[in-house]
Amino acid sequence: MAEHPAHLDSPGERTVGVLEVTPGHAEDVDGAGGRARRLAAAWLLGAAWMTVGALGILAVLRWLAWDAAEPLIVADALTPLLYLPAWAVLGGAVSTRRWLLAGAAAMVAAAQVAFVAPELLAAGPVPAWADHAPTLRVLDANVDKSPTFEAGYRRALMVDHPDVVAFEEFTPTALASLETSGALRSLPYRCAEPAFGAVGLFAAARWPLTGCRVDSVLRDGGRAPFMLSATLATPGGPVALRVVHTLAPLPAYWHQWVAALTALDRSVGVSGVHRMLMVGDFNATWGNRGFAALLADGLVDGAAARGQALAMTWPDGAVVPPFVRIDHVLTGPGVAVTRIAAHAGFGSDHHYLTATVAIGR
Repeated sequence: MAEHPAHLDSPGERTVGVLEVTPGHAEDVDGAGGRARRLAAAWLLGAAWMTVGALGILAVLRWLAWDAAEPLIVADALTPLLYLPAWAVLGGAVSTRRWLLAGAAAMVAAAQVAFVAPELLAAGPVPAWADHAPTLRVLDANVDKSPTFEAGYRRALMVDHPDVVAFEEFTPTALASLETSGALRSLPYRCAEPAFGAVGLFAAARWPLTGCRVDSVLRDGGRAPFMLSATLATPGGPVALRVVHTLAPLPAYWHQWVAALTALDRSVGVSGVHRMLMVGDFNATWGNRGFAALLADGLVDGAAARGQALAMTWPDGAVVPPFVRIDHVLTGPGVAVTRIAAHAGFGSDHHYLTATVAIGR
């Protein structure tokens, strides 16, 4: 009869229990946590593909139907921001070796680079002739339908001593408040079309403004001014001044937005751009077709030219930082922005701009 060895601990040793796990038990150990991780991974992968697919469609529509509908206008205006998720997907796809997804994300990222490169590469030196040219200081602000003219802007006028000021969304009560404050004493020449709501325009200058006129587009059976025009008699010679405020491209009146930018382009074609200074709230960026047309006409974006393409101007909120640049100072080749800055607005949802502009021959 065979003897079975006794399973006794040797002196100084202790028994170590061994847990035998069958395949079924492995699933139990993995349990809900493992299934949740797999489900989360599947959701992330699906979300990544949906993100890349949606952005890819928008990129194609940018080429085939540029600003052809209201949602596309908003998407095109946000080009520097909108496509950033594709870069996150690209990084995640490469790190997890999902090469098909990485390739799709890379194509979207490349499209964004192609879209934003002209604006980012527009920076250059101030023209040499500007070193010896007469200059003027400009202050432009969308004051956001203020019933009174904000004290902050009054202080800015007194501190910056601008030679030209331009205001959008400028109301009759704001005009009365501004005149009462005495902040315009050094700017006696005016071209104004104040109005309640978001369509009032105003310009004042140290030097004579002549030929004042206001252009409008049809809106709700009435007319909505979008551009104030005048000739500014500067020490360096006459300059064509344009103060612009197009309606925001919201669903109710994006057609008017298109019409206003088209009319701006047409007016530039008629008058020429050589000694033009165009300022205001365009409600448009380099990503929008109508604004790009103005640049194609020969106007130069002062902020981009001075390397400040990412100096966003809207919104001017305490919670959401500015994420889009829709306020601009544009100049023709006979005029040049030498310095420009954006500042937090006062009682407005826009930053305001100050710029030094050289006047050439």
